[in-house]
Amino acid sequence: MARKRSHFSTTSAEALVQDPTDLGTRRSRKKAIRESPEMILRAKLEQCSKSGDLAEALRLYDEAIINSIQLNVYHYNVLLYLCSTKTDGIGEDGRDVVRLKRGFEIFERMGIDKVVPNEATFTNASRLAAAKNDPERAFNLVKKMKANGIVPKLRSYGPALFGFCKKGMADEAFEVDSHMIDNMVLAEESELSALLRVSSEAEREEKVYEMLHRLRAAVRQVSEETAVVVEDWFRSKRAAEIGSEKWDSERVKTAIVEGGGGWHGQGWLGTGKWRLVRTSMSDTGICESCGQKLDCIDIDPRETDNFAKCLADLACQKETRKNFVQFQEWLQQHGPFDAVVDGANLGLANQHIFSFSQINRIVREMRQISPSKKLPLVILHQSRVTGGPAQHPSNKRLLESWKKAGALYATPPGSNDDWYWLYAAVRLKPSVNGLSLHMPPPYSVVIQESEQGSWHVPTVTGDDLETPRQWLCVTRGKERN
Repeated sequence: MARKRSHFSTTSAEALVQDPTDLGTRRSRKKAIRESPEMILRAKLEQCSKSGDLAEALRLYDEAIINSIQLNVYHYNVLLYLCSTKTDGIGEDGRDVVRLKRGFEIFERMGIDKVVPNEATFTNASRLAAAKNDPERAFNLVKKMKANGIVPKLRSYGPALFGFCKKGMADEAFEVDSHMIDNMVLAEESELSALLRVSSEAEREEKVYEMLHRLRAAVRQVSEETAVVVEDWFRSKRAAEIGSEKWDSERVKTAIVEGGGGWHGQGWLGTGKWRLVRTSMSDTGICESCGQKLDCIDIDPRETDNFAKCLADLACQKETRKNFVQFQEWLQQHGPFDAVVDGANLGLANQHIFSFSQINRIVREMRQISPSKKLPLVILHQSRVTGGPAQHPSNKRLLESWKKAGALYATPPGSNDDWYWLYAAVRLKPSVNGLSLHMPPPYSVVIQESEQGSWHVPTVTGDDLETPRQWLCVTRGKERN
């Protein structure tokens, strides 16, 4: 009797066999897309962008227009970028005039073709305007971004902000700055330095004061270029003319305490000409020029708690929530610790084989300098605690001693131990690792304003054990004692 074929087996076998015509069709479609005029143009423009070949890019653009090739936002952005890139030095020579003219033509053509612009489009167009010494147009382009539902970035504001500052248009520069703040775009050192310079040149002492404090909060140590801008202000005639001879000392002291130390924000104090000296600090934070002791500025406890909470929330998204919550509970039970050791990094630092003895040496040193003489918290992945070198008898004993002391936490399989030691460091406010222990100075390396009105500005010049950091010490000729 003939065996009856199973309908299931027949259809299953057919399903496993891929139709060669379908495969060929997909390949043909991919090849067609890859070899389309639009993709070929894209590839050629990318090469022009890499080599900075504006002339060839413009030739390709003109050819595409003649051949009615449909350009997309990527094509236009590459062309605008090349037109806005400063290659020969901005001037009124023929090449610059043509470059900028063609750039604006391309931007206008984009609108005619109804190609929707993005942030890069507006930023490149703003750079074109700035290159033409037209910061007003650059700023208007940034304003149009909001109307197009595009959130401006820091780079979007640069052409307008630096353009106004270069032309000495202080009020317009401040307007750009306010627009940035309204859109929650944070200025960085280069922007704050430009604003500081234009404020100084315009003799807007209230703005100079504001920018110095914003540098203090955002930058901390300043570059040499910014340090020169700071020096130029304090050496100016206007800087010597402004300031208060009398002020409420208690109010200033209260403001310093509430701010965590190192600044008061109550305005220019003292009168007379400023004295500027490049100097350094002693190991205890005493200025070697004026003798003032710098503060160790506290972080606002609320900011620390908020940071720890955000870090924990982020860690719970990346890690198994149950595992991380268990660690938080363990830390609450066994803490506090004076220091946290990232065992993985320390055990492999300058080593090809994981070294427990290297970790132990740092653990002992940390215990010696610890105020409580307590072992630091050692964070290690579970695999480091159970496998490999951990099986050696001496390492087993070492790990057991840390466990008994409640100073070892093994992160579970599949976890990233960085989340654990980072959270512990923030929550407990320590964090030391490395082969050689160099404790942070007993003062904060950040711009500081004294209750007598003097300033100390740390620079990035000199920042190692052999070369002391260079500070700018700025004191009044007539400070009140």
